[in-house]
Amino acid sequence: MTEVAKEPRPGRNDLCWCGSGQKYKKCHLESDGAGRTVPRPRPRRPALVPGRVTPARAVPAGIPRPDYALTGQPGGTGRDVKTAGELERLRRACQAAARVLRIGGEAVRVGITTDALDAICHDEMIRLGGYPSPLNYRGFPKSICTSPNEVICHGIPDSRPLADGDIVNLDITIWLDGMHGDCSATFLVGEVDEAGRRLVRVARECLERGISVVRPGRPVGDIGRAIEPHAAASGFGVVRSYCGHGIGETFHTSLQIPHHVDPRARRVMEPGLTFTIEPMITEGRWDDALWDDGWTAVTADGRRSAQFEHTVLVTADGAEILTTE
Repeated sequence: MTEVAKEPRPGRNDLCWCGSGQKYKKCHLESDGAGRTVPRPRPRRPALVPGRVTPARAVPAGIPRPDYALTGQPGGTGRDVKTAGELERLRRACQAAARVLRIGGEAVRVGITTDALDAICHDEMIRLGGYPSPLNYRGFPKSICTSPNEVICHGIPDSRPLADGDIVNLDITIWLDGMHGDCSATFLVGEVDEAGRRLVRVARECLERGISVVRPGRPVGDIGRAIEPHAAASGFGVVRSYCGHGIGETFHTSLQIPHHVDPRARRVMEPGLTFTIEPMITEGRWDDALWDDGWTAVTADGRRSAQFEHTVLVTADGAEILTTE
């Protein structure tokens, strides 16, 4: 996913950032948590503590590699609209990503470490002839992202065992046939409380709402306009610092897909456009913080976050979900 540059909030009497034409104080001030004192809610469980990170897993010499595999630095931004031949290759990569996500999800259980989940998914990607896209992307040290509880995204697999009642997102991207296929899902670990199950359910619904409005001739901002009200109606926040992104021969193109209402998201969708939709939904505030590892994004209030993601294609009359088996 792409990180979005943060902008200062408007003043109380300024026009709201959402483009409604109303003053900020009459529109989004309360939901943004601005201009009022909000007690910091206690996390529902002890805060996560980073575990031990093992060395990066080896990729056999015969597996083709993306341009950043050795240097860590991707080159170019790629094209957002794909040809028929490119779509054929992208579909294969996306189907492979969906398979790896299913296999990784089936392994989620109480007591397994996120490092072990990384190993399972890494081995399956290699078996399929693909390269784990996150591996050494801008220096990321593992093959998948694992994000439990209050981790929003980009969690690094480590030695911490999953505990009964956890939720955990597995974010899978594979580079296969010269294309990146990207998807994620949040899984329940053991007996999860009703609030956690509801968070996960609404996060899945938010993804479905976002996909439902994809059609040519409409701005990508429609996606956030479909997601944020649904999350807010359930009392949840939508993370703004990270968004969906264009994808294909490059992991992230310059195209950004916000999941909240953002009037700047004016790119018009057209047939052949491919991107991810991956809303990150929080129990509390949408504000985020970053661990010292430079990757792990967590909720600022320590409450849980859930996420689901698909790579989608804009078709002549709607959307095609590419990350399915």
